[in-house]
Amino acid sequence: MSGTIAKPDRLTCVPSRAARELDVRRGELDLAVNLGLIRTVPDEGGGGRRVARAEIDRLRAEDGFPDALRERVATAGTNEGAKLMDVTPARFTSLARFGLLVPVRFHLNRYRTVVWLYLAEELRQFAAEESNARLLTGRTPAEVRDGLKAGLDRRPRNWRGRHIGFLLRQAGDDPWAHAAAVACLLDPAEVSDVVEDPYERAHLNRCRPRLPAHGAPGSPAAELAQELMTASEPDEVAWFRADLAHTMETARRQRPAPRPAPRLAPGQEPAPGQVPAPASAPEPVAAPAEDRSVPPDHTPSPGLLGWLRRRGRRPTG
Repeated sequence: MSGTIAKPDRLTCVPSRAARELDVRRGELDLAVNLGLIRTVPDEGGGGRRVARAEIDRLRAEDGFPDALRERVATAGTNEGAKLMDVTPARFTSLARFGLLVPVRFHLNRYRTVVWLYLAEELRQFAAEESNARLLTGRTPAEVRDGLKAGLDRRPRNWRGRHIGFLLRQAGDDPWAHAAAVACLLDPAEVSDVVEDPYERAHLNRCRPRLPAHGAPGSPAAELAQELMTASEPDEVAWFRADLAHTMETARRQRPAPRPAPRLAPGQEPAPGQVPAPASAPEPVAAPAEDRSVPPDHTPSPGLLGWLRRRGRRPTG
């Protein structure tokens, strides 16, 4: 049969290559993917998401490319956001801490201070709404002042709520990917409490999406970022736990987690989701570990003792 088959790498691009062809930074491309502005496809080799060539062609053909795409993913910090909304940085921070402005990203500066970033387009829309005028001018509303006095800061929770939406969009209709997305924002102890089966937890871990990296693993910056990315408020944790439990029921019905199968009789088929056990073979017996807390025995062997005795005998007269 004649004809050729196009290679996958000619039909799709890795994210870094797609960013170059779309003339955007890698962080802008990742954000556009999260927002649903750029569609991705799974890598058949298990290497993460890829961007189809057809999707790149579609974006390049849009009016205003690439500036229009950049504007839709443009972000602003506190000072830039305050200028966009024509308010003071203090007023901007108050609105964000109260939860009226939802961050889309965050990073840690060299002092390990959290820098929250917001979509510039959303800030402009918020400022343009007539119903928000009282929040931008005059005295700060009493409910906002009372919340700030009580130490209220909804920015981490709002980021988690937004990011779980990003992850669930990428998960699609796969219940295991859905459950793994929810589990990655829960404390591991909470996940173990909801998903008691160790094989199911292992499968969840294999499906786990990548969260934004902040610093080297185990560093203070990475630990702080992990704390921000983990659900902490009781009602939030309860919501994530309930969603995880519900999705796990669906995942078990559709595709049980892989687990070792018991040894099968000749001709017997393994149950769905079970991996056939290998043919029986003698299991090696592990040598007991050496106890180094007890000094080694330096008693000479019986043969050596006999030789010493014979050597020590004196000839008789």
